Amino acid sequence: MHLTREWPDEPQVRAWIRTPHDDLVREVTTDDTASEHPNDEMRFTQAHGPFRRYERTISARDGKWHERTEYELRIPWFAWLFAPLVRRSLARRSPESRDGQPGWAPPDRLDERQVRVLGLLAAASLLTAFVNTLFTQTVSFAGDDFGVGDWGRGVAGTIVRIGVLIGLPAAFLADRVGRRRVVVVLAWAAPIVVSLGALAPNFPLLVATQALGRPLGLALDLLIAVIAAEEMPRGSRAYAISVLAMANGLGAGVAVVALPLADIGSDGWRGVYVLGLLWLLVARDVTRHLPETKRFEWHRADVEAIPVPPLQKRRLAIQMSVAFFGNMLLSPASFFQNTFLQDERGFSASMVALFTIVTATPAVIGLVVGGRVADRSGRRRLAVMCAPLGALLIALSFWFSGPLMWWGAILGAIIAAAAYPPLAVYRTEMFPTGNRGRAAYLILASALLGGSISLLVTGAIVDGGTAYGPVMLALVGGPVIVALIVAFTYPETARRELEELNPEDHTLPIDRSAQ
Repeated sequence: MHLTREWPDEPQVRAWIRTPHDDLVREVTTDDTASEHPNDEMRFTQAHGPFRRYERTISARDGKWHERTEYELRIPWFAWLFAPLVRRSLARRSPESRDGQPGWAPPDRLDERQVRVLGLLAAASLLTAFVNTLFTQTVSFAGDDFGVGDWGRGVAGTIVRIGVLIGLPAAFLADRVGRRRVVVVLAWAAPIVVSLGALAPNFPLLVATQALGRPLGLALDLLIAVIAAEEMPRGSRAYAISVLAMANGLGAGVAVVALPLADIGSDGWRGVYVLGLLWLLVARDVTRHLPETKRFEWHRADVEAIPVPPLQKRRLAIQMSVAFFGNMLLSPASFFQNTFLQDERGFSASMVALFTIVTATPAVIGLVVGGRVADRSGRRRLAVMCAPLGALLIALSFWFSGPLMWWGAILGAIIAAAAYPPLAVYRTEMFPTGNRGRAAYLILASALLGGSISLLVTGAIVDGGTAYGPVMLALVGGPVIVALIVAFTYPETARRELEELNPEDHTLPIDRSAQ
């Protein structure tokens, strides 16, 4: 890629164009003779930044400054989204512009490795979201096909969630043998196993395939977050979580967009499961290009002399409590949304897909704002404000009908999404390298336990004749408890190194000069 521009030969322009820039890329020049020969060509290269190759060349001729910027940027899977933003930022450089990161970029400048890792993790998040959403989105249609009611569907959702125990060994192995090895295996196994649901001859066997496959996707999802925390700069961990969450939403959206297949016939839902095999393309790229995290490599060398410390029980108990209560509303709200729209609002599969896309897509706004605010201004206050408010609006969308139902779901999704980056990033920040995977999985198990109990209770009450609205409003108590726990027990972790938060880790060579 290249960008060519011309500038008038004016003092302000001359001073600016001959000075190394410090924005998306920190430039450096080795041309020591430029001050003696002001019209000579000057070259600036990348000292630190996201490009695989970068060179900015300037020269003065014909009364003008000629500037040519050549660069190579490789972002796996998401170049279509970020490449135009990068080009726009480079094209808008001017003597009046300020150095520093543009508004869409992370607070810290990323290097080429970090960009590559984040792109691969985001692609893997597409995979995990599809795997983890597949059963939730299709259970209503599969239940109709097999003659299973709300109670049976709720039990099935609970069984699938209890299957989380299947993925626990993966978290332990990731702390022992490395994140990369386990991630590669899970990236192949998860989509293959869940896609077997397309062949299920009955509802129990469908549940069995998902009870095995979904935990593999969940284990992959949490290890993605662990890798992001260990690889990203200290001031951009929440930003990375928000990017992964947006990719997660896009992956879930693929399952939603495929829902109209269920309208083809009574077993049309099987076609959605077949699509899971497409994610093997992501598994191939992860296998080829994802490196082991630097922190784990340093930890592996360190642990030969210093044993892995035990988990801090208080920190773990607090995080598990937040996960438990935080999932009490979100789990049944997502699981039963399609059934609610079908049974109480009379939506077809296509209308269900439209409602989900229209109400969930704006959540990207909350993720972007939440990630930036959490990194710049702190995590705790944002989580305390947004978690209960977003939950209340989501619950009200089950109470209202018509436009109020749509707006409640939209605003609830935006505000709840703003709470996600600060809450999610805590799960990896508060534990040392040797225990980070295990702790993240225990927290995930607690979240699934809270969601499973809530699913059973919701399914039983609704089967008894109660509408969804009152049940969802009662479950808002869970996010309120989350806000109280965060307000009174969580530390502020923004812009602090993981080793500062976890002094059990030792001698990790963090290069702060590059951030």
